[in-house]
Amino acid sequence: MSQNSHNIILRLPSYQTLPRPVVARIGDRLPGSLTPWHSHRWWQLTWAMSGVLAIETQDGSFMAPPERMIWIPPDIEHQATNAPLTEMRNLYVDHSLMEWAGPHCRVVRITPLVRELMLAVTTLPEDYEPSGEAERLIQVLIDQLKRLPEVAFNLPMPTDSRLRRICSELQNRPDDTRTMAAWGELVGLSERSLARLFVQQSGMSFGDWRQRLRLLLALNGLERGERVTRVALDAGYASPSAFIAAFRRNFGLTPTEMFKPQGT
Repeated sequence: MSQNSHNIILRLPSYQTLPRPVVARIGDRLPGSLTPWHSHRWWQLTWAMSGVLAIETQDGSFMAPPERMIWIPPDIEHQATNAPLTEMRNLYVDHSLMEWAGPHCRVVRITPLVRELMLAVTTLPEDYEPSGEAERLIQVLIDQLKRLPEVAFNLPMPTDSRLRRICSELQNRPDDTRTMAAWGELVGLSERSLARLFVQQSGMSFGDWRQRLRLLLALNGLERGERVTRVALDAGYASPSAFIAAFRRNFGLTPTEMFKPQGT
C-alpha cells in the first residue's frame, strides 16, 4: 500500500523449522526497506517500536504504527515495507501456542504489560532452556496476547479486477477526488453496481475504504513529524480539523496522541 519506492531488499530468515516454540528477531529497518513475498510455517508477531511497518497480503494491507502489533498466521503469503526508519521486534511462534488466534491477519494494540513482556521475550537466547524460566515467561505473554484489542489498521482488498484498478489508482493518488460515478464510468460499472460490489468484496463502503486508505497512508508522514496541516492536505482533506476528526473516529486517538513519545 505504500506510495514510496523501496530499494533495500532484506534477507529472509533461513529457518526450516523453529529451534524453539518461540524465536525472537530484533532489528532496525532502514527507510525504504522491502522484505519480498514469502510465507512461514509458524506465526509471526511483528511490533514496530518506532516507525511504521506495512504488511501486504493477497487479501489486503495491515499497518503497524508505534505500539501496535501485526499477527501473521502460518502459510500466509506476505511482504513487508516501511518508509521511515523502523525499530522492530519480531517473534516467530509455533502454531500450537496460537491455535486460539484464528486464520486471519490482524492488528492489535499492545498494553504496557505486553510491551514489557515483549521486550523481555525478545532478549531470550535462541537456545533457551525448555521447561524453565524462559518458557514460563513466554506462557505469560501468550496469555496476555489473548486479551489484546484488535484495531482498524487494516485495509481489505477486493478481488474484482475493476475494483482493483480503482484501488490501485487511489493508492497512488489518495487525494484524487473523483466521485463514485466517475470511477464507475472509468471501469464500466454503474454507480449503484460499484457501490454494491465494493461492499460485497471488501466489507466496507467505497467512501469508508477511501477514507481509511487516506488515513493509513498519512501515518508515515505523521511518524516523520510532518505538520498535521501538510499531512491532511496530502491525504486529500480540505482542512486539518476534518482530517483530525476522521482520524479520531477511525483510530480512537488524535494524530498527536498516537505519535507522542513514550512516557509522556
